[in-house]
Amino acid sequence: MQKILDENYYDIIISNVMRPTYDTGDNITYMNLRHSLAHIPIPNIPPDPCDLGTYPYNAFPSVLTLSSTVSLEKSGIGTVQRNPYLALFGRGVIVAVIDTGIDYQHQAFLFNDGTTRILSLWDQTIQTGTPPAGYTYGSEYTREYINVALRSENPLSIVPSEDTNGHGTAIASVMAGKPNAAQSFSGVVPEADLVIVKLKPAKNTLKHIFFVPENVECYQESDLIIGLSYVTELAKRLNRPIAVCIAMGTNQSSHDGRGATSYITNFLAEQPQTGIIISAGNEGNKRRHYFNNTVADPYINEFEMRVGENDKLFSLEIWPFAPARLSVEITVPNRETTGQVFPTLGECRRFSFVLNESVIYVNNYIFEEETGDQLILIRFQNPIPGIWTIKLQNLENEAFSFHSWLPSGNLISENTFFLNSNPDTTITAPGTSTHPLAVTAYNGDNDSILPESGRGFTRTGYIKPDIAAPGYQLTCAVPGNQYGTVTGCGCAAAQAAGIEAMVFEWAVPRGNYTTITGNDVNRLLIRGARRNPSNTYPNNVWGYGQIDINTLFERLTNI
Repeated sequence: MQKILDENYYDIIISNVMRPTYDTGDNITYMNLRHSLAHIPIPNIPPDPCDLGTYPYNAFPSVLTLSSTVSLEKSGIGTVQRNPYLALFGRGVIVAVIDTGIDYQHQAFLFNDGTTRILSLWDQTIQTGTPPAGYTYGSEYTREYINVALRSENPLSIVPSEDTNGHGTAIASVMAGKPNAAQSFSGVVPEADLVIVKLKPAKNTLKHIFFVPENVECYQESDLIIGLSYVTELAKRLNRPIAVCIAMGTNQSSHDGRGATSYITNFLAEQPQTGIIISAGNEGNKRRHYFNNTVADPYINEFEMRVGENDKLFSLEIWPFAPARLSVEITVPNRETTGQVFPTLGECRRFSFVLNESVIYVNNYIFEEETGDQLILIRFQNPIPGIWTIKLQNLENEAFSFHSWLPSGNLISENTFFLNSNPDTTITAPGTSTHPLAVTAYNGDNDSILPESGRGFTRTGYIKPDIAAPGYQLTCAVPGNQYGTVTGCGCAAAQAAGIEAMVFEWAVPRGNYTTITGNDVNRLLIRGARRNPSNTYPNNVWGYGQIDINTLFERLTNI
């Protein structure tokens, strides 16, 4: 078995500079110019939670969750497509979805003659076929191969890839689904070609390290990064522009645009003919973020967290700002306590209690390697339900501030939350990356922001989200050749990605600006956004306003 699939190995993100240190001949998976994966044997199964301490926090891939659960006119799309001098439908452009796969038999992804609009489908979960050239796992199905399957009596016997979740199918259809008048449906760029990556599930060993229940569907950062390399390399090989939609995210990380995924998405968004569009996440009203600025002596802050009855495994991250140096003390609802835990270089401490079965692991890193900032990682096993208290004290005896996040998406229930939560700074990573377009969602029926939409800014105050797009009950394709609706920042990102593909069509196949980068397109979209005169822009809810491609082209004509 390939080590990237083997549950007996950790997938550790390393700098390519360190490859000779880790390389044993068959344990390195190249990801991009900066990072690779080193597959490290796990000493004990199940893994020891304190292996996170032996290896740095940033070396373990983050765990990603999905970002989605009316009209095209709201974004100016219909106006542009009816304009005979524009009529942009995505012809000559590739759109890519890295997600849960696709129902390739769905009519939304077929030409009128019944052949597929999918250029290539890489299913990372199927090991019986041939991986893409240069990759070691999964199975790649080309357009020709999929067409053979579609002509057969049993397509799945030839191309066995399915989207059992439906999220990827919905996202792809919002971007580029073929029109269906009976369903009042059309994707934004129905003449674009599609490239699909179906992510394999996160390894159970990674879930074990971050205290994620084994039955929860989630994905790992490293597979997303490798998927990004695959789709962008394919577009470069075909010499065509590409818009990539990432409709997932994580509450892990420093929330300031750093990390392995942020690095590669920042790099790609500055390359010609490459657009990276990322969901802002749906954490705005989940009560999973806490912020405090403690300015008065004795420079101690206590905050409370309610733990729900069904949440038996989860983690919590605390990110203080320099120059603070914080100790942490955790008090159980029955008033037992860990005592004061001081910052160290890499120590992992385990706490159990006399009167209850709760177990807590605490890593109080004096500095986290990616950022240089302090990180307090707290992992909970079988915590008793009720109100837990977390006490932070600045050992420097001066003012301090910090952010804290609970896990995103379905990793915990909505019954676990901070009592005095803060809805700001709730954009999930990698939506905090600098150069990609970070998209939040609004209700196109009444022009109100969705309550769950992730809010900015980043932890260090950089402006995100960039823009808002419709994301409430959008008509979409669902597996089984059916149609439904999808809501959330994921589908808002899909609509924005389709709009970005329209700009690429105008710029590249039409020959108006062939060296345009994704970052260039993002700035054009920001300039063309609709802004309410009663609001100040940019702001942490709407970014620079509501996406409107028609205004973008109106302003271009005045140059």
